Amino acid sequence: MPAYLGALAVVLLLGMVLSRVFLLRRLGIVAMKFGEIDKTDFLIPPVMLFYFYLVFAHAFGWPSVARGQLLHSVPIAWAGVAACAAGLVLLLWSLISFKQSFRVGIDTDKPDALITSGIFAFSRNPIYVAFALVLIGEFLIFPNWILLLYLAGFVTLVHRQVLREENYLRAHYGRDYLDYCQRVRRYF
Repeated sequence: MPAYLGALAVVLLLGMVLSRVFLLRRLGIVAMKFGEIDKTDFLIPPVMLFYFYLVFAHAFGWPSVARGQLLHSVPIAWAGVAACAAGLVLLLWSLISFKQSFRVGIDTDKPDALITSGIFAFSRNPIYVAFALVLIGEFLIFPNWILLLYLAGFVTLVHRQVLREENYLRAHYGRDYLDYCQRVRRYF
């Protein structure tokens, strides 16, 4: 059962993000700004598609390059389900708090207001924290070396993206953003 819930978590995560992107598009807002500043960002989607395949392969018994598990524990797998659920709730709260300011990537054309309320009063990057919780959960459900490498790579790439976003936000919002940084932690 944890395996199926792990697969469902991936579907829900993608569904929430893509639903928000399409909803904003219907309002005339281009939310997909991914790769406009750094073209190497386009390497991420194929790598993530392979990740999604691995999760589904483990859940449904499809062929996979990563069959061996680093450990096998039903309670740890259920802890992974709980981490995925927490990540999805945090993602939903983040999307609600973001309102129409949500973007995938940095929007240098039409940046919206600096969001500091809702979940953003506790974390400057709750969406990344939500994604990390889901990836940690997936690793606990499907504990193999490839998903562990994905988790490590994700943490590295997200921190790099956060630093790029912070540079932009500091330049764009100035003192308001610096004050916000003094009040609220980068992650949690």
